Amino acid sequence: QVLLVESGGGLVEAGGSLRLSCVASGSLFSVNAMGWYRQAPGKQRELVAIVVSGGRINYADSVKGRFTISRDIAKNTVYLQMNSLKPEDTAVYYCNVDLFTGLSVWGQGTQVTVSS
Repeated sequence: QVLLVESGGGLVEAGGSLRLSCVASGSLFSVNAMGWYRQAPGKQRELVAIVVSGGRINYADSVKGRFTISRDIAKNTVYLQMNSLKPEDTAVYYCNVDLFTGLSVWGQGTQVTVSS
């Protein structure tokens, strides 16, 4: 069983920064990818950033140059540094872990609100 605990969300003014953290616990010996997704009200959940085993990183076009994903393997933690935040970044942000076994695990979500 894999558990994910997210933290770091909150309310920030446009142009500000936040850092999200996601700590994973449990059977993590077969992690394929760790990433962040977000879901705004009335919209589908979308990929924000993902780091795949081997180090390859992908970002949504809307966050390139503003957000940075990083992973601390020793701490089983993935971070999302969000800079130059915009009101359209407002959403619930979810951490996700994909295992090579095919299991995909989601965190409970953390709210990010950017005021204009």
